[in-house]
Amino acid sequence: MLSRSKNLSKPLLKPGNNLILFVFLTVDAEIVSIDTFSKSLPKRGLVVGITFIKDSGDKASPFLNIYCDYEPGSEYNLDSVAQSCLNLELQFTPFQLYHAEIQDGDKQETVFLLSGNDQQIHLYKENEGLHQFEEQPVENLFPELKDLPSNVLWMDVYNLPSSTRRITAYGCQSGYVSLSHVDQGSQVVLQSWTIQQDGPISRVLVFCLASCCMREEARSSMLEASDREHQPQDFNLLVTSTIELSVVYRNVLKRGLQEQLPLPESDQYDCVLCALVTDVDFDGVQEILLGTYGQELLCYKYWNLAGLPQGATDPKALRQSSGEFQLLWKRSFPSPLLSMAYLDLTCDGLCELVVVSLKGMHILQHSLAQAAQCVLQRLTRKVARLGKRGSTPELLKSTKEEKGAAEAHAEKKQEE
Repeated sequence: MLSRSKNLSKPLLKPGNNLILFVFLTVDAEIVSIDTFSKSLPKRGLVVGITFIKDSGDKASPFLNIYCDYEPGSEYNLDSVAQSCLNLELQFTPFQLYHAEIQDGDKQETVFLLSGNDQQIHLYKENEGLHQFEEQPVENLFPELKDLPSNVLWMDVYNLPSSTRRITAYGCQSGYVSLSHVDQGSQVVLQSWTIQQDGPISRVLVFCLASCCMREEARSSMLEASDREHQPQDFNLLVTSTIELSVVYRNVLKRGLQEQLPLPESDQYDCVLCALVTDVDFDGVQEILLGTYGQELLCYKYWNLAGLPQGATDPKALRQSSGEFQLLWKRSFPSPLLSMAYLDLTCDGLCELVVVSLKGMHILQHSLAQAAQCVLQRLTRKVARLGKRGSTPELLKSTKEEKGAAEAHAEKKQEE
């Protein structure tokens, strides 16, 4: 099922849905994992991967279906993509299906990574000549993912901006957690850290506390050159467990897995099944969202020791280690939470929080009044910065016009 927004009468958008039928998925197929990506430029096309187990009576057979249409003009036509399938029978039970962008020579490529119960991670890369995906040795592109100590339940790959380096993390069924700093150009593991926890790892996630808008605001505020780029201690690792407290390892490129900050009460609602890091309150600092089997959505925020939240007004404080995560709010749902995404479903410029549970999908929307207030505050700061730089009256006038348009749009949306 794919959610869409249909333009019925301009300029209004009405959310809707459209049923997409994928070939080679029979009624007795038990879907395990799904992932999708757009091909790295200059290539064009949507790629969808689905792993499932087919019960044929005598035994269960696992498969990986990769859908991709190579016909010019149909690369993004979902109905066409759903009919163009590469069906691969697997010799292992699939777990997580994940995509990662890599630097392959002088080209950017996006590949599938699939973990399973064979204590390996399998890599599937596109063969442009044959117009299909093929399995290749994972160590050729991901040397940090060979010789695994246990079955990998979850992995995450974070490509460092303006660099050929990446951070790779994975968590295992045995509780083993690995973090690696890798140079993609030379395929050399520069640094690696490991830790053993008591229970299976349900999620690992590499993230920065500062959101994209905060980093852009810092650049436009004419900070010193040393403050414009990510500092090594700016990267963090979220690790969630099935039986233990979820934790955040701070400043991983500087301190490895030594600096641990727990997420209080994260073990009180059964195991954590999904996690998301995003800025849901528009302050420039990302919050951590955890979805649990106990039907609770938990939101955590980073606070300094003085009890003040670390916001966009204090970007340097985010790189300091004198803080902790506190439970900001929680919300109950009628069934266990399986997955979350933060994206603009209605195409109005404001993201919604999509929560998939065992019995359906929930969409949480922001208050338009609060969003409009945030826009006005940022426009005010922009005007102040332009004034300090001696900007021309035309620029200031343009910003004031933007502010007035934002107010009018918010009022109109509120009325609707």
